[in-house]
Amino acid sequence: MSTRLDLTQDVGALTARIVDIESVSGDEKVLADAVEEALRALPYLRVDRDGASVVARTGLGRGERVVVAGHLDTVPVADNLPSHVEDGLLYGCGTSDMKAGVAVALKLAATLAEPSRDVTYVFYDCEEIEAERNGLRRLSLDHPDWLTGDFAVLMEPTDGEIEGGCQGTLRAEITVRGRRAHSARSWLGVNAVHRALPVLEILDAYQARQPVVDGLEYHEGLNAVAIRGGVAGNVVPDECVVTVNYRFAPDLSLDAAQEHVSEVFDGFEVRFTDLAPAARPGLTDPVAGAFVAAIGGTPRAKLGWTDVSLFSGLGIPAVNYGPGDPNLAHQRGEYVSLEKIADCERGMLAWLGARHK
Repeated sequence: MSTRLDLTQDVGALTARIVDIESVSGDEKVLADAVEEALRALPYLRVDRDGASVVARTGLGRGERVVVAGHLDTVPVADNLPSHVEDGLLYGCGTSDMKAGVAVALKLAATLAEPSRDVTYVFYDCEEIEAERNGLRRLSLDHPDWLTGDFAVLMEPTDGEIEGGCQGTLRAEITVRGRRAHSARSWLGVNAVHRALPVLEILDAYQARQPVVDGLEYHEGLNAVAIRGGVAGNVVPDECVVTVNYRFAPDLSLDAAQEHVSEVFDGFEVRFTDLAPAARPGLTDPVAGAFVAAIGGTPRAKLGWTDVSLFSGLGIPAVNYGPGDPNLAHQRGEYVSLEKIADCERGMLAWLGARHK
């Protein structure tokens, strides 16, 4: 089967074509090859490639440059390929997260030879797995000039609404110590699993903040996501570890978020295992204001972590905006509305449009 992409197709049909090119994280090469081939056929774009990431840029000398970015990878296929359409909904792995957004970005690249702003289109690999392999992170380290811009739109699924910034996330291990003993003579030991009860009580009573940051309300969360303890069926355990996940609003730095968790579990042994900073909405920037005016609607907070955090770290204000429904991401029955894809394309054209190709 040919993997060539026809960028003259309707954006819904193009989405289906992209969905049918399997691209589970770490195996995006075939799709990246197809994206690169399609973009190199457009003479007004400079196209660069790094691994399974492709970057295409206009060079019109406009006063502003914006970045439109989307990841090519998906979670593992779950008997949900090839794609199919039912009642105006396109079903298949990656339809919502986020091949519909990728299709919109490719259509923009093919349609806008002379956009009102210079545009950098970024299609990258390995977003759905560990951060160390994230293609956008790799580009920011190896080719930071490829990502230069005044504003960025990450086409993550937002159900066609603008979502500003993102929450930060950290994981910490709360360790409770005890003393081993034979379970037949348990009074000679100290049961670490039993002693973990205060940790769970703290979590159960925790009142999450709902701060307003740059006009958007975020809702934090501190939750146990794993617990482990026990040695054998006849041993009183001497250690119990509760793993907690803290989703924090962008008014907190990583240091402040770690300090808060340490204060919540004061007196316990706390070890941080994973850290990712939040990103402020960035909607006060004039370029962001023009984007909101073109798209319409009322921006809302992104209640999750996305790569807008990386753009924020580069000093580039960024938002999330894409046609997929985030509540459907990673599901076996994942789908996207064809109407939402077309609406997203129209909104982006209204923002970037000048003289169409």
